[in-house]
Amino acid sequence: GMAIRCDVSNEADVAQLVEKVHVAKGRIDILCSNAGIAVDGGPETANSEWQRIWDVNVMAHVYLARHVLPAMLDRKEGYIVGTVSAAGLLNHMFAAPYGVTKAAALSFFEWLAIAHGDEGIRVSCLCPLGVKTDMLAMERRRGLDFLTSTALEPDQVAETVLQGIYDE
Repeated sequence: GMAIRCDVSNEADVAQLVEKVHVAKGRIDILCSNAGIAVDGGPETANSEWQRIWDVNVMAHVYLARHVLPAMLDRKEGYIVGTVSAAGLLNHMFAAPYGVTKAAALSFFEWLAIAHGDEGIRVSCLCPLGVKTDMLAMERRRGLDFLTSTALEPDQVAETVLQGIYDE
């Protein structure tokens, strides 16, 4: 394996990441696009916070697809797995920026499937209700404990994703 530091909200970093992986490994067969952050509040939330969450929760997926898709389309094969959240389907009553950006991310992955499904690109979206991550632990510390009892372990989610890829 290899680790590469990357700010996914910065397109130049994403382009560099994809290039380094192509050089080191030859190609990218499966892209797991899963960066995400949480921002609470509603319309009163500062513009800078709305922009920050938009850049990570939406544009990072766009940048990754922009730089990975050309080689996948040339080969007529590739798999893109987008981690969204159940908030992309159901929203989030305490965090409009989070719910809005997750819905936009889901819509983008749906578009990828529609636009490129006939060209050999497979797309799956992961929309779990709750996963035991640092983000969920932070919500619990703030008194928002509504997902903790049913949250999944990260390993369970990873196994489900792998099974979904293999079953395709």
